[in-house]
Amino acid sequence: MSETRKRIEADLKAAMLARKELVRDTLRLVLSDVKKAEVDKNRDATEEDVMAALSGGAKRRHESIEQFDKAARKDLADKERAELAVITGYLPKQMDEAQARVLVAAVIADLKLTSKKDIGAAMKAVMAAHKGAIDGKLAQRLASELLA
Repeated sequence: MSETRKRIEADLKAAMLARKELVRDTLRLVLSDVKKAEVDKNRDATEEDVMAALSGGAKRRHESIEQFDKAARKDLADKERAELAVITGYLPKQMDEAQARVLVAAVIADLKLTSKKDIGAAMKAVMAAHKGAIDGKLAQRLASELLA
């Protein structure tokens, strides 16, 4: 069993004892995603599977926050933000835009990419080397700007 999964399960038990309903419910949803991955792949979840479940949960929360903000549903957006805060506590620290810009520029220079058609190659290299540490949408936007 992965270390992150053990930590999530321990934190779930602590949240249940402390009656922290938001944390409890959020961690249950994450563990549900992990168990679904186990069933789909017919094996125990690896650390990568757990991180994928966490990343997917964070991505869904970001999308929900955006939609709730557009619909002027502050109450629901705030709940999603709180759930996102719980999930991001288990994810690796994300690069800020300045760090990501330097990284993407270095990859573009190393691969000698010059046109917008090369965005796919840049993204493949960036995400392979720094998956989890850089947001894909941010990396794509920066690659597009730098290859313009």
